[in-house]
Amino acid sequence: MTGAVDVSVDDLTTPLPPLSVAGRLDRLRAALAAVETAGDRPEAMVVTTPANVRWLTGFTGSAGVLVVTGDHALLATDGRYRTQAAEQLAASGVAADVDLCIGGVVAQREALAAAASTAAAVGLEAGDVTWVAVHTWEEVLGPRPLVATHGVVEGLRVVKDAAEVTRMERAAAIADAALGAVLPLLHRAAGGEELTESAFAAALDHAMRTHGAEDRAFETIVASGENSAKPHARPGQRLIRPGDPVVVDFGATFDGYRSDMTRTFCVGGAPTGELATVFAVVAESQVAGVDAVAPGVATGDVDKVCRDRIAAAGWAEQFEHGTGHGVGLDIHEGPAVGAGSTAILQAGIVVTVEPGVYLPVVGGVRIEDTLVVTDTGSRPLTRFPKDVPV
Repeated sequence: MTGAVDVSVDDLTTPLPPLSVAGRLDRLRAALAAVETAGDRPEAMVVTTPANVRWLTGFTGSAGVLVVTGDHALLATDGRYRTQAAEQLAASGVAADVDLCIGGVVAQREALAAAASTAAAVGLEAGDVTWVAVHTWEEVLGPRPLVATHGVVEGLRVVKDAAEVTRMERAAAIADAALGAVLPLLHRAAGGEELTESAFAAALDHAMRTHGAEDRAFETIVASGENSAKPHARPGQRLIRPGDPVVVDFGATFDGYRSDMTRTFCVGGAPTGELATVFAVVAESQVAGVDAVAPGVATGDVDKVCRDRIAAAGWAEQFEHGTGHGVGLDIHEGPAVGAGSTAILQAGIVVTVEPGVYLPVVGGVRIEDTLVVTDTGSRPLTRFPKDVPV
């Protein structure tokens, strides 16, 4: 086989249903009512994490702060986003619910302080606010308790709605198509043509853009030969050679939502010796993990299913990372799919299943798919075949 792989993806130009964030602010208010730290219950929340601001309002700018109170919301940003912010609030269905402040730092701070002025205590996103920023917010918001909140908005983001899932499915289809388009480079490497890890990664990134991605989902991993035994190796100038295992871990971003997939190829034919056993064991582990993803299942049990199969082959210590993670507006979201994880899967949650075994000198193998939990089990979003010869 020397041509591009047809992965039978859907039309990548078909319009998707619009995203509507209406109702999410009220969900945040309900969640905030359950937060209490050191006796203080926040009556307002300052949202600074860009992905959370986007999820709540539809605003995608790089600079924006949202204040949400019991009956009011204000988005503050600067003049670069004057038109964009207004358009995005309207398109997301929250223009009537979110006031917009456009101005410099002083004007924004005054508006944010006024919006939170009636709150006895104000919540800050502990995972996004630095020590310096805490002191700044003390000055901006005045003498009132500031409450550290943890994962309040992120917890609401865990279950995806249908419009979010369609965007993740489009991101996955773009990645599928891109890998199929560049796979001939590995065929030519099998024939002796020079190809570096970096060159293959660059070609894959370009192909995702060509097929409609707004960006890659994260820094693409291409790790060949001995480098494949490093789970997060960065692509370098190593030449990909016949007989090499090549781990390709990548994803696309479409309308803010991400995909994540790993395929491991053996250049120039089927793997042999110990490496062949690694391929077989990881493939069996990954299938078992995928089969275990269903509503009502603890994510730690999915991890255990994968880990038990690898341990039975004698490589427990060579599977050194969690089995997976949630995906959405961020490449790593809740829930974690790891040893001892207690999160319970439910329909609409999107997770990865990505067991791997990494043997120094011999090489490594990882296989990964992104799945959405359904009412009866799960459905893969990433669909590139796992048995394509190169």
